[in-house]
Amino acid sequence: MNIQRILGLLLVGITLSFTGCKSTQTVVSDGTLNPNLSAKQLIKNNTKNNADFTTLTSRIKIEIENGNKSQSVNFSLRMEKGKVIWLSKLGIVKAMITPTRVAFYNKLDNTYFDGDFAYLSELLGTELNFNKVQSLLLGESLFPLDHSDYNLSIYEKSYLLQPKQQEDVFEIFLLLNPTHFKMDSQQIAQSETSRLLQIDYVTYQNVENEILPEHIKIIALEKDEELEINIEMKGINLNEDLRFPFKIPSGFDAITLE
Repeated sequence: MNIQRILGLLLVGITLSFTGCKSTQTVVSDGTLNPNLSAKQLIKNNTKNNADFTTLTSRIKIEIENGNKSQSVNFSLRMEKGKVIWLSKLGIVKAMITPTRVAFYNKLDNTYFDGDFAYLSELLGTELNFNKVQSLLLGESLFPLDHSDYNLSIYEKSYLLQPKQQEDVFEIFLLLNPTHFKMDSQQIAQSETSRLLQIDYVTYQNVENEILPEHIKIIALEKDEELEINIEMKGINLNEDLRFPFKIPSGFDAITLE
């Protein structure tokens, strides 16, 4: 698996999980499901627990499995909420996502990619933008939640939200945790094209009173092909002054992700 493919998959699966520092504590999902809870109450609780910070830093480990190929990559992550997601591997490989840009460069082979979200959307089979990627990272819904648009039921150990009227092109299933009301899983199914995007939030933890993902597993299926991305993150810090240096070196060759 070449570095361009790894970075393409990496930019899809940039997500957060947090372990190992004194200010964090794993959140255990042992909440009791309330069969009388309304969709309006559930969405209100979910919105109340949306992450509220300015900046975030961490070291992340991302494991990618694509067919019989696998790769593990370690990066430094910096994030300014609503503005930029930045990754660096010892300054040799850097990647950056903003509301209008998806880009990375690799000093090992003097190549770069500088584009938008079209490649990521095609790879996962659903339209992506900066807000959706950020929501994915933070355990928040990729879709607007209005109680009048959703039906609420209970599925196993989670609350299940489904649109009252599913789209013709794809179906959405949102599983919410009864302890902290953030996402347990987000699933987007496209039956006509045999595609499924499933984002499982395996564990969460409390970081300086913010409930954030600890381990996220992303599965993208298309017919008989499967891509799996697992992400872990250590050494989380919030609300520090950060810089996001990113400049594609001159003389590098543009690449096309396929």
